[in-house]
Amino acid sequence: MSEQNFPNPLNPYPLEHYKRLCFLKNIIKNPNIIIGDFTYYDDFENPENFEKNVLYHFDFIGDKLIIGKFCALASDVKFIMNGGNHQLNYFTSYPFSIFGQAWEKAEPDSWPYKGDTIIGNDVWIGYNAVIMPGVTVGDGAIIGAKAVVTKNVEPYTIVAGNPAQPIKKRFEDEVIDILLKLQWWDWEIAKITEHLSILSSNDFSALQALIKDDFN
Repeated sequence: MSEQNFPNPLNPYPLEHYKRLCFLKNIIKNPNIIIGDFTYYDDFENPENFEKNVLYHFDFIGDKLIIGKFCALASDVKFIMNGGNHQLNYFTSYPFSIFGQAWEKAEPDSWPYKGDTIIGNDVWIGYNAVIMPGVTVGDGAIIGAKAVVTKNVEPYTIVAGNPAQPIKKRFEDEVIDILLKLQWWDWEIAKITEHLSILSSNDFSALQALIKDDFN
């Protein structure tokens, strides 16, 4: 294949003269937010607002927001992290102990913790969607605008609503299995570019031929 130029994943603003969309990893400062190459965020005002939309993300808790490669994040997407959790099995959910003084005796043995929030690769998250703590969104999933995602989302599944519910799978299981085996997002960028005509189509026979080549 002849030498080609590719979009530079280290360029914060890959669209010339357009500063509302950024390759997100280049503007993140929090080490507990981990973003893959080519994942972009488009914000109506300023994409540097993104970290403000990762809510209740306290250093002393240590939970991580991990987002894979080639994801598309719409404006005002929000991630609620574990610092927003309250005790649900006590008679009150009010966090008395955080205010100290005589209320310190109400400190629980532990605060609810649901783990890291993990977004797979090639995930599209629509405008103003909310992802709750500890949720895992599988590769290729689509989250509808204003959805509130409280549970894990299977790969290549479309969810929408509050709380978000599965609408349908994007493809038949055979297609999904091939895509998950290919893991094209981990290929060298030259190889991705070479096969864009297949990846940007729904030609199943071409996809089958591609995985045969990839595993031979």
